[in-house]
Amino acid sequence: MTGTDVRKETEDSGPGGYAAARLRLLTEGARSGPPRRTALSELTDDWLAGLFGAAAGAAHGVSLVAVGGYGRGELSPRSDLDLVLLHDGSDPAAVAALADRIWYPVWDLGLALDHSVRTPAEARRTAGEDLKVHLGLLDARHLAGDAGLTAGLRTAALTDWRNQAPGRLPELQELCAERAARQGELQYLLEPDLKEARGGLRDATALRAVAASWLADAPREGLADARRRLLDVRDALHLATGRATDRLALQEQDQVAAELDLLDADTLLRQVYEAARVIAYASDVTWREVGRVLRSRAVRPRLRAMLGGGKPVTERSPLAEGVVEQDGEVVLARAARPERDPVLPLRAAAAAAQAGLPLSLHAVRRMAATGRPLPTPWPAEAREQLVTLLGSGRPTIEVWEALEAEGLITRLLPDWERVRCRPQRNAVHIWTVDRHLIETAARASELTRRVSRPDLLLVAALLHDIGKGWPGDHSVAGEIIARDVAARIGFDRADVAVLSLLVRHHLLLVETATRRDLDDPATVRSVAEAVGSQSTLELLHALTEADALATGPAAWSSWRGSLVADLVRRVSAVLAGAAPDEPEPAAPTAEQERLAIEAFRTGGPVLALRAQPEPVTEEPSGDPEPLGVELLIAVPDQPGVLPAVAGVLAVHRLTVRTAELRAVSLPDDMDDMDDEGAVLLLNWRVAAEYGSLPQAARLRSDLVRALDGSLDIAGRLAERDAAYPRRRGWTAPPPRVTVAPAASHHATVIEVRTQDAPGLLHRIGTALEKAGVRVRSMHVSTLGSNAVDAFYVTTGAGTPLPAADASSLAQVLEETLRA
Repeated sequence: MTGTDVRKETEDSGPGGYAAARLRLLTEGARSGPPRRTALSELTDDWLAGLFGAAAGAAHGVSLVAVGGYGRGELSPRSDLDLVLLHDGSDPAAVAALADRIWYPVWDLGLALDHSVRTPAEARRTAGEDLKVHLGLLDARHLAGDAGLTAGLRTAALTDWRNQAPGRLPELQELCAERAARQGELQYLLEPDLKEARGGLRDATALRAVAASWLADAPREGLADARRRLLDVRDALHLATGRATDRLALQEQDQVAAELDLLDADTLLRQVYEAARVIAYASDVTWREVGRVLRSRAVRPRLRAMLGGGKPVTERSPLAEGVVEQDGEVVLARAARPERDPVLPLRAAAAAAQAGLPLSLHAVRRMAATGRPLPTPWPAEAREQLVTLLGSGRPTIEVWEALEAEGLITRLLPDWERVRCRPQRNAVHIWTVDRHLIETAARASELTRRVSRPDLLLVAALLHDIGKGWPGDHSVAGEIIARDVAARIGFDRADVAVLSLLVRHHLLLVETATRRDLDDPATVRSVAEAVGSQSTLELLHALTEADALATGPAAWSSWRGSLVADLVRRVSAVLAGAAPDEPEPAAPTAEQERLAIEAFRTGGPVLALRAQPEPVTEEPSGDPEPLGVELLIAVPDQPGVLPAVAGVLAVHRLTVRTAELRAVSLPDDMDDMDDEGAVLLLNWRVAAEYGSLPQAARLRSDLVRALDGSLDIAGRLAERDAAYPRRRGWTAPPPRVTVAPAASHHATVIEVRTQDAPGLLHRIGTALEKAGVRVRSMHVSTLGSNAVDAFYVTTGAGTPLPAADASSLAQVLEETLRA
């Protein structure tokens, strides 16, 4: 069906014809993107013009005007119709009746309508009071009625905008900044708002408004394509959901990708991110230009007076060879020759970051267009300038993004292309892969005083996740890439080996500290063997912290930091020659012995809560997650202790950090006690999910009931699980349970990775109890919604499980968690 056919059907059939033609247009598979938006706008124009003509007849002094997105002819399937009924004020009653005859048919079809009835003077006055109204009028388009009335309003609105630009543009910039702070960065969000987030469609509209002011203009290259891409995604989102939504939710991304004939949701997100980066970068450049023009207008009269009416001289301050500061930006010196100086881009970037200034768009484009590639290996100056850039802290990020916007980063580091704009399907991560890498470098710059080789720390931070663009384990792939990149940059063989090792083991410390028994000599020895030297250990420690801090609030805390520091201390001692002794069964402390005696005498559990001191550290920390409190439990040995304790803690909303379980022997001189029976001592570290910790007496009461079966833990946890928030239409990845080979000489280590949920440890403890194994200790770590737990289990005799039994146990646990 052609546009002419659609319009004829609309004219012939009235509102019903419009609805049928609209539905047919939206379901045509062959038409999408700008052609469909244009056709939908034209179809709607004809229908509304028909409604106006039928209602207004030959009336004069009134017109129907489209504003906002509809005024631009950008109707998405579920877009609002932004309309103004403009009139000269001669017959308000007739205009009100006319409005009803237009608005009600629109509402009857279920279309969203943003409407107003105003005279030109009222429209201008409202625009002067409300910036958003003024922005809408900049796109005013005549639909029906008195064309002269519409043209007069449009001309007046544009004239007012240009005359008021020095005051209105700063107001618009502040509005954009507030919206960005509220909605976040479109180019990094897993569930972005295509319209409201920074780099979205509202920012693209703001750039049009700046251009309309004639005060400044945005860099045009790629901007129209970026805007078109976001509009195409919004169209597909409206069709996929049937709703007027701009939020690209996780559960809808596959369907939207299919609507756009894209490979998968990751491909969709990457295209959205790339478009958002173009718009966000253009916004940065444009607002800087607006500020420069406004400052120049403010000082020009004074300068002219001082200089006797002559042309003011622009001050240029040298920053580095071929690089100067001018008007608050870093630009190239007049004598600079990018075509002869391949180090110039890195030198200019390092100078800009060190000075905390933005790189001029003109300078970056000139270097991108005429610069020569660096030789392989890089000269020493290029490597030094890269390290200087990475070590400049927060300003590095903006400078890096300027280089990336013009393709200079991928020219310097070709492997960067695979991680550029790559989404991370993990709620713990708040950045794309490439932004996470440069964020890690910025964090690492704060830790350079702790290491003897800051240059290796900074480059390792930049490259530690470079393997995420390749299939398989990103640490393994990253090691290979890092070795190649380090050699190309010009590091010697020894440094290349250290950098590749840091990338390969950048998760080693945090994973070992949170999932392994640090008292087990095999744990410490394995880390020492992997690290190899004290200098590499200190680099890895700093990289671990920078990586976690750059990941997001859920990835680092005082608790994780204390565990990693403890592991580093132990590994450092081994590397210094003090091999760890084989652990002897530790004698119970006086308090533990007292609890064990009381539990034996009473025949029931005894509890004690003891606060843990927070670690004193000068390093930056992430979210202030408490270390929690030490929970000591002594209970006569009996079946079901582990699941009962785990269940009671879950019922009381206590998060378990670590747990140790062991049988203790009582003193030989206790004549008043029988020799039969044993006491289990549980030493757990817990923290409250919400509020304060419950009283020990209440915990003990519920534990007594759990052990005798009168407390329905499973039922209580099932109620909580039913109320646990879940994402609509989203299925968690399946659980994975594995046996960690050679992780301990004293126990078998079972690793569990699954979706976190209320009572998870209770379910696992019940399964282990049924399997007849004894839990020696467990180490619990939760990253976002993912639980990563390690259980040290033994036979009843206290020895590691045979390989076949361990494999069978892992399979049973996995099946239990899948159920």
